[in-house]
Amino acid sequence: MSTQDLYQQVIIEHHKKPRNFRKIEPATHQAEGFNPLCGDHLWVYLNISASGLIDDISFLGDGCAISKASASMMTQSLKGKTVTEARAIFVDFHKMVTGQLNPDDDTGGSERILARLKVFSGIWKFPARVKCAALGWHTMTGALANETTISTE
Repeated sequence: MSTQDLYQQVIIEHHKKPRNFRKIEPATHQAEGFNPLCGDHLWVYLNISASGLIDDISFLGDGCAISKASASMMTQSLKGKTVTEARAIFVDFHKMVTGQLNPDDDTGGSERILARLKVFSGIWKFPARVKCAALGWHTMTGALANETTISTE
């Protein structure tokens, strides 16, 4: 089995059985994300402690396999991290899906996290899909900034 086949299987698994696919009530932070180009539509919910720790993170919504799998893996990657760490991981993830960062390089502060997310590292070759992979992440950072609606356009 090729690495590409394995990556596709991981994406399909997270699309069919997304992790943390629920609404947190009450959430300390939440935002709605929409990709008008393809119709992906997500809500991201977070509970942030007074010390800035992501105690819980979840999402709901509909979208393509890439957007749903990315949001699912994002929730797994960020739970238990600080808000500062989450923002740094977002920056590195965005660089990776836009082809500006190789997850196999030992640079940056999130190599271990990105290693689990490198199933999305080839997305930059398909520019229309970058927004799909990044939607949940942009929505998460919008929620942290107390923005209610995020659009990829």
